[in-house]
Amino acid sequence: MLFNSFQFIFAFLPLTLLAFYVLGRVARGAALNWLIFASLGFYALWRPFNVVLIAPSIIINFILARALLRLRSAGRDRTAFWVLVCGIAFNVAFLGYFKYTNFFLGAADDIFGTHVQVARIVLPLAISFITFQKIAFLVDVYGGRVESFTLREYCLFVLFFPQLIAGPIVHFREVMPQFRSASCRFDATDASVALTLFIFGLCKKVLLADGLASFVTPLYERAWHGDGLSLFPAWIAAFGFTLQIYFDFSGYSDMAIGLARFFGIRLPANFDSPLKAANIIDFWLRWHMTLTRFLTAYIFNPLTLALTRRRVAQGKAVIGRRGTTFGAFVNLLAFPIILTMLISGLWHGAGYTFLLWGLVHGIFLTMNHGWRLARPLWLKTSTRFVHLRHRVAMALTYVCVSASMVLFRSPTLPTAGRIFSGMLGMNGVALPAKLHAHLSPLLARLHLAAVQVDAVWSIKDLMHAVLWVTGLSAVVLLLPNTLQLLAGFEPALGRYKEVDETTQGMRYLLWRPWLPWAIVTSLIAALAIGQLSGGSQFLYWQF
Repeated sequence: MLFNSFQFIFAFLPLTLLAFYVLGRVARGAALNWLIFASLGFYALWRPFNVVLIAPSIIINFILARALLRLRSAGRDRTAFWVLVCGIAFNVAFLGYFKYTNFFLGAADDIFGTHVQVARIVLPLAISFITFQKIAFLVDVYGGRVESFTLREYCLFVLFFPQLIAGPIVHFREVMPQFRSASCRFDATDASVALTLFIFGLCKKVLLADGLASFVTPLYERAWHGDGLSLFPAWIAAFGFTLQIYFDFSGYSDMAIGLARFFGIRLPANFDSPLKAANIIDFWLRWHMTLTRFLTAYIFNPLTLALTRRRVAQGKAVIGRRGTTFGAFVNLLAFPIILTMLISGLWHGAGYTFLLWGLVHGIFLTMNHGWRLARPLWLKTSTRFVHLRHRVAMALTYVCVSASMVLFRSPTLPTAGRIFSGMLGMNGVALPAKLHAHLSPLLARLHLAAVQVDAVWSIKDLMHAVLWVTGLSAVVLLLPNTLQLLAGFEPALGRYKEVDETTQGMRYLLWRPWLPWAIVTSLIAALAIGQLSGGSQFLYWQF
């Protein structure tokens, strides 16, 4: 069941909220139990067999977490460590079997010609998000950051339906204190903020992301079927999909944060205008923020710390100590970054394109860190043209991110190769037939006879795509994001009365519960609901 469906908006959500508020007036425990039951139903309604597949993993992780609590309280740290190792291994193996078995068998066939065939494996919905969240929970229990929990609290944490399918990836210590103190009763402020966030997210998905998909999807299908894209369609495919996945996933995140707020729960932010980033490091601090912090806290930091300790024991230089040598940079920054991003790519999808996408971002991040270390040695800091430099850096980051997203979207490497060839001009430049005929005298005078006729796109198609891409690029680069608009009401965890430089001169735009915003929000809701068809899924639900 999709968030952007009539069944969810007009049946599941109202009934769930009504029962929750009614039970909350009788007994908080009953309301919370109902929320667990409703969340389990939400997961089962998508495909009932999902529950059968994921339930053993949830039960085993609960048993392991309880064992960790007992062992830590008894001072048996070594045994607790091996229980943690077994828990992580179990979760990785569980994820690996369902999501990567066919991929690795296919890779082995490509390399060794094994020709091993297995029956199709049913992939549990949102297994990647659920697995990462359970691993983080086990690590936090082992580290003493979770001191106690009941079965009901564990089920609320694991199954809470607003963030069950595609995040944000939350920590137990972030949401459980909120559940423990939640009144489970209707609150007008929470409801108005929640409804606004949900409507804004629905608008992003149904009106913007799906609007972009109308011309982005055919371009990738053309490349997949073997057609080479010329210069303009190839770049439109790159920028168009970048905007599509941003509005799709940030729209989902807004809806998830809004849905949680109906129950008095604040989830962490997942996006912070990432396409405004001036470098790739800043981009990853703004894009899918809860995944970035998971990868940083549970993969990159432990790996870097272990490697640093080993180099110190060997008497070798480390980052920031006696200067940074090339060896220290490679061992303590480049290697952990690239490995972490390869894991990120593989987590997103079982395919060569996702691995290559992770590798590309690992290289981008390594280059960015290297530039930060080397720049002070080569160039003096100057305040001249600082705004111009920032704008150029934003544009370069936007181009690099969009180019990498071709790998993320393409179903195969040859598909991505055809689009990259078009972006580099290797497939030539083509214009719609009528536009080519109109401009032919000018093209002849400029000796641009190589400009071809595009037999697929019309002038209307080209202008439609260009207006969508340029218009929405202006929106994401110039306007405040959803959480900034609602900053005064802490729309996400930790976002409290935040007014940054983006909104400093736009205070009149900031949301508050009054009639003008009610009218605007109602109009947006009407437009979005009018476009509901149930034919599109959120892109990140497949992960």
